[in-house]
Amino acid sequence: MKFFRDPSFRRITPLSLAALLLACALAAAATQWRMQPQQSKLSFVATQAGAPFEGVFEKFTADIRFDPQDLDASRFEVAIDLSSVDTGDAERNEILQGPDLFAVQQWPSARYVAGRFSDAGGGKYTASGKLTLRNVTRDVPLRFTFEKNDTGAWLRGEARLQRLDFGVGQGEWRDTDAVANEVAVRFALLLQP
Repeated sequence: MKFFRDPSFRRITPLSLAALLLACALAAAATQWRMQPQQSKLSFVATQAGAPFEGVFEKFTADIRFDPQDLDASRFEVAIDLSSVDTGDAERNEILQGPDLFAVQQWPSARYVAGRFSDAGGGKYTASGKLTLRNVTRDVPLRFTFEKNDTGAWLRGEARLQRLDFGVGQGEWRDTDAVANEVAVRFALLLQP
């Protein structure tokens, strides 16, 4: 109570208190980055009939707040338009978008959110996050690198997941001999502050 009776405390105006709180909030916030969509890539590699194939998502957004010096305030949030999948094969694209795999009519987007990060050393990091796909949410860790330069940064990494954990594979597509269960998701994002 003595603190509140101190005359110097009474000199703090509401405006200076608000400025102090804002400064504290800004100091605690990790750098907000803007993804450059033309130079960024989000892809996956799956295996069908023993042969790997790659698909890319042409439309996705990434809200990235990241600072290697402030991992506690860092956060990733990525939204993926599943109808934008392109494997270079129109028939395969249609099957992926269909009800047995991505089911884009019912669930048009996927979402990944990560809020816990750790430094693995040598510019490498891990993120603990959750992927929501086909209305199923599961933990999916990421391994990534963060390379900063004078104009921005590159965020590159990979996650591995089991497609059947998310229901991607109904009917004949549940067969893991035809299509492997494990899928590698890869990303290379060009970021500017």
